[in-house]
Amino acid sequence: MEEKVYVRLSGIAYESLVNGPGVRRVLFSQGCKHNCKGCFNPETHCLDGGKEFAADDLVKDILQNPMLKGVTFSGGDPLEQADKFAYIASKLRSKGLNIWCYTGYTFEYIMENANKRKGWKDLLDNINVLVDGKFQIEKKVEGLRFRGSANQRIVDVKKSMACGDIVTLEY
Repeated sequence: MEEKVYVRLSGIAYESLVNGPGVRRVLFSQGCKHNCKGCFNPETHCLDGGKEFAADDLVKDILQNPMLKGVTFSGGDPLEQADKFAYIASKLRSKGLNIWCYTGYTFEYIMENANKRKGWKDLLDNINVLVDGKFQIEKKVEGLRFRGSANQRIVDVKKSMACGDIVTLEY
């Protein structure tokens, strides 16, 4: 019998238009080690805050909403629970949903450490887009779509992994 997977979340946005293209479910990860100055979710930093959810229950609930075009993992930082988010992403991608993930880590750092950190490689293999880099308040630009500061990139994960160079998407 397969062991149940639980993920610690600080919250859920059930139908969002601002965390990626189309109507999306947003899972806000609990736990972040970056402590970015000006973070708009500082309550998500504590690794043992929030609430645990059964991953399969989250997946089932997401799949019951036909309006959803995708799911976004935000935070906190989902890479602190990468194995759990990889599990969720693999279930949702197999049903045709588009998966975005926000992280304070850079794509380069993730690639360098993908085989050293639990779940990082699996998560990369199961997401479409990674919005990378720490929020930098001095690079905050009003009206920037899907990013908090200009240093953050919207990375096409599959194309980037295939060519070995970062391929970004413009919005």
